[in-house]
Amino acid sequence: MSDDFDPTVYLNGVWGPLSEARIPVLDRGFIFGDGVYEVVPLYATPDGRAPFRLTQHLARLTRSLGKIRIDNPFDDAGWRALIARAIETNHGDGDALVYIQVTRGVAKRRGHAFPAGIEPTVFMMVNPLTFPSAESREQGARAVTAEDKRWLHCDIKSVSLLGNVLMAQHAAENDALETIQLRDGLLTEGSSSNVWIVKGGRLLGAPRGPRILEGIRYALIEELAAEAGIPFEERDITEAELRDADEIMISSATKEVMPITLLDGEPVGAGRPGPVYAALYDAYQRAKARELSEWAARAK
Repeated sequence: MSDDFDPTVYLNGVWGPLSEARIPVLDRGFIFGDGVYEVVPLYATPDGRAPFRLTQHLARLTRSLGKIRIDNPFDDAGWRALIARAIETNHGDGDALVYIQVTRGVAKRRGHAFPAGIEPTVFMMVNPLTFPSAESREQGARAVTAEDKRWLHCDIKSVSLLGNVLMAQHAAENDALETIQLRDGLLTEGSSSNVWIVKGGRLLGAPRGPRILEGIRYALIEELAAEAGIPFEERDITEAELRDADEIMISSATKEVMPITLLDGEPVGAGRPGPVYAALYDAYQRAKARELSEWAARAK
């Protein structure tokens, strides 16, 4: 990202340069991490940028807000209008991400309990999106493991991301793309991704629930597996199963679906991306093409 990166952002009803956006120091997102966020991928099309899985992203934002008891500041139509304005204002021809953050708002004093009578802070910006290269996909990526020591409400897409930050740093310090976490001997997720394993041609995913953030790609991967005729099972996955997997993959908005071919320095399966990954990646691209085509048709 260049030093002159200064997109037009939305903050509490005002559009302006990111460099001029300001929040008070007593905003509860700053003081307590008391807020949630959402990230929506935008794909470049001949007619401009179009969001992918927007309905599902807005539904998860609503769920996260409800779980921490912040009233949703906009209805679905309101959010869609804001996102459309962000895309229009930050016009470009490359893939991008819409980042949305909602905090409980600005309090008069620092206190842990919810203050009465404050309005949520709403922030939105557009960032460039760069995917893994074709070469890295052909080779696969490195991952390391670590004990999952986060809180037990990982299903909330909270801005309180210190645990995830530490795991991302653990990966960076070990020249890895991702840290795959384990809690009580069972697979949970990555620092910013869902994790999938393959054994005997069957795709396995960790159970949805408070121990993981259900990525928008979770349901999508399940759909793509069905389309490709790949058996899928959602269940507890042991550390032994993870280490003995034929294939390991991670999924996220920024990586789509990505093969892991080296885990803690040991090859995964044959040490190269496998056939289930290849089938899911191809199916992912077809799903993108279908949805973006539908978006373009509606926009005309």
